[in-house]
Amino acid sequence: MERLVFFEDAAAENFRPLTWLRPVFELRCGHYTVRERMLAAFPKAEWGVSIRPDLAEVYAEEHPAAHVNKERWLAAGPALLVNGRWIGDPAFLASLTPGEAVICDGVVAAIRVDAEEAAVLSSVPDWTNAITRLANSRDAVTRPGRLLEYPWHLIEANPTQLTSDFRARRRGPTKANLNAQVAIQGRDADVFIDPSAEVDPFVVLDARSGPIWIDAGAKLQPFTRLEGPCYVGPGSQLFRANVREGTTIGPVCRVGGEIEESILHGYANKYHDGFLGHSYVCPWVNLGALSTNSDLKNDYSAVKVPLWGEPIDSGSTKVGCFIGDHSKTAICSLFNTGTSVGVMSMVLPGGELLPKHIPSCSRYWHGTIEELPAFDAALETARIAMSRRNCILSPAGERLLRRVLHLTAEEREVASHRSQMIQQRLVLR
Repeated sequence: MERLVFFEDAAAENFRPLTWLRPVFELRCGHYTVRERMLAAFPKAEWGVSIRPDLAEVYAEEHPAAHVNKERWLAAGPALLVNGRWIGDPAFLASLTPGEAVICDGVVAAIRVDAEEAAVLSSVPDWTNAITRLANSRDAVTRPGRLLEYPWHLIEANPTQLTSDFRARRRGPTKANLNAQVAIQGRDADVFIDPSAEVDPFVVLDARSGPIWIDAGAKLQPFTRLEGPCYVGPGSQLFRANVREGTTIGPVCRVGGEIEESILHGYANKYHDGFLGHSYVCPWVNLGALSTNSDLKNDYSAVKVPLWGEPIDSGSTKVGCFIGDHSKTAICSLFNTGTSVGVMSMVLPGGELLPKHIPSCSRYWHGTIEELPAFDAALETARIAMSRRNCILSPAGERLLRRVLHLTAEEREVASHRSQMIQQRLVLR
């Protein structure tokens, strides 16, 4: 039986705020997360993870089949180790031999280890250096795929990955019985609709530029239009939505308005009109009516994204916003190009463009950023939101959110000071 181990390296930190509550291999791109894609290819595999200690309790609770940071299990036999940032076809890893390692841009993407090597890895605190040393003793091989480095790379890779996942998982009939007033543009073979999905009349499925997959239990209301490549996850509902190419909508989302080349991880709410482009939205985010983001600067220059408050050049002219779990926006929230919003933030707009950096556990209102005045009340809001989708905020989940509150204190203090200085300069004018 194949034994798989998903691990995070140091670069996983580059994906915050998206990874405050999950490992990097649980981020969605195409139809799947990295872990889901690998396990779909190796359905009988036994699997484990090596992740940040802060995530271990919640991850074990959410994935009871996983061996989470268990050194004894890792040391028990040979395993295929997969870097959580690697996006590619798992089938190409099946042929990887013990004498080889997949290297992307000098970084280990995947490597097979025997029982003795696994035992050594299980005893060291820093996997990154140990795996690199092991890889140096192997023959470096290439496999189709890439190692993602920043959140916007998920968006860049999404259109191609959507097509790859569609081709890899096609099964059975291409579409369910549809009303005659549902229009399919392009080849029928490029559209899959699960038999349990509901597609109302006056829906347009445009597969001329890529395939469309509508998963189990999804519902598409009249006057919804989808352009491929795109994916609509299980139980998601689309309300008069205009979904442009390159979009992934994960499970149990409520979506309306216009969306282009974006990823809604799952359990996200964008019910109303408003534009979302080249963005990643985490679970339990609610975007108020007419919330809109910019994804292109007026001078067409490369967009800088303030991860942890420090701007990083994306090298891309098309970058939207990245919104962490449990954050909420009020009506008419206007996000600038390349905005980063942390976990459990409250955005209350004042009629102007919002700051590009809103840290976790903060509130933006009256032009300033401040720490959430009542964190316990925010937790209660999270419980209510989750209960509406038959989910619960467990004690372990609450402890992780409190840990994020602590870890982001300095980031929040710096952002608050900056916003106050800006407001003072405006008053002096």
